[in-house]
Amino acid sequence: MSIQAKQHAVSMAAVGKEDRKAFFLIFAPAFVVFLAIALVGQTLGMQWRSWLPGAESVKSVTGGVKAAVYTFMSHLQ
Repeated sequence: MSIQAKQHAVSMAAVGKEDRKAFFLIFAPAFVVFLAIALVGQTLGMQWRSWLPGAESVKSVTGGVKAAVYTFMSHLQ
């Protein structure tokens, strides 16, 4: 296990149950909304990556959506 993976495991253990629930309750709906936007853009052949914050340099749809959700969530604090 890498050092980064160990640090992530320790930080997730430190996060309380309520914090994990709150994170999921924000992440899941945001992921669904951004995924819908990306899929509509992909279906119509548009450059949807420029629409989502943080997704500009990511190659896959799910990677772009995940980057957009994390960028969106970082602005909530």
